[in-house]
Amino acid sequence: MARPAALEPPDLSTVPADRSLADALARWHTQLRSERRSSDNTVSAYLRDLSAFLEFLRDHVGATVSLDILSDLKPGDFRAWLAMRSNHGYARTSTARSLSSVRMFFRFLDREGICHNAAIGALRGPRLPRAVPKALSGPETDDLLREIEHPNHAGEAAWVVARDSAVLLLLYGCGLRISEALSLNRADVPRDGSLTVVGKGGKARMVPVLPAVLEAIEAHLAQCPHALPADGPLFVGVRGGRLNPRVVQKRVQAMRVALGLPQETTPHALRHTFATHLLSAGGDLRAIQELLGHASLSTTQRYTDVDSARLMDVYDRAHPRARKG
Repeated sequence: MARPAALEPPDLSTVPADRSLADALARWHTQLRSERRSSDNTVSAYLRDLSAFLEFLRDHVGATVSLDILSDLKPGDFRAWLAMRSNHGYARTSTARSLSSVRMFFRFLDREGICHNAAIGALRGPRLPRAVPKALSGPETDDLLREIEHPNHAGEAAWVVARDSAVLLLLYGCGLRISEALSLNRADVPRDGSLTVVGKGGKARMVPVLPAVLEAIEAHLAQCPHALPADGPLFVGVRGGRLNPRVVQKRVQAMRVALGLPQETTPHALRHTFATHLLSAGGDLRAIQELLGHASLSTTQRYTDVDSARLMDVYDRAHPRARKG
């Protein structure tokens, strides 16, 4: 299983922070990578959010931001930042994520004894609507999987079709995130009916692998023209490097248009579909939580909303008393 490579120290030269704060930022970066084992994209997002917050503070207080300035911030200072984002039209989800990044940095400063600020603990973020995952129906899923096995694209290489079919079956058949599927190495191919996956935070979990999924992986291995060493990627692009998620996303997008599927049909929607279909078939919520690698059961419970919404839709369309007038 591929592990995140060590990152070079971040370039903090453009961050409006004095030397002591910049040193603290560098330490936070190291902690995120070495202890929390956050992904490259996650670390970059945290640093972008915090840099934007510090840029606001620089203009707000009229000085380069220091640890002393951070410790002296009042609730009104944080509320001014939130108000600025609202006035500039930032989405509430974006502001909530930025606030989470800022809170995480302040918790790090407090935990390390570098700086303490109690005001941020009382700050309330924007109220967010509860997002319900978008899942495909059974027929929609069947159409998508049939389309990937028999694409109507002239000149499509057979091995590429086999590769993409294996990837999508992993997402739907095992409930993997696309990053988890594409980080698999050749040596990770299951031999005993199960697969060990390393998910967010470096947490490993074991998921069962359906015979149809294993057959698709073996078909991919038989047709792939590139050498696939045990310690190398299981899925590769046309040049032999680890497959880029964007390739899979574009493939699903093309099939969505061809089949007239909902706009929310993405590779990640297949993971949602996996969970929703298991729940609809009577699957235990705790077991589904383990299969998905969710740290909190509340995250998995969102799928009960999906199932309920589908039941109501069936009721509204089929029950003779559901429609009035």
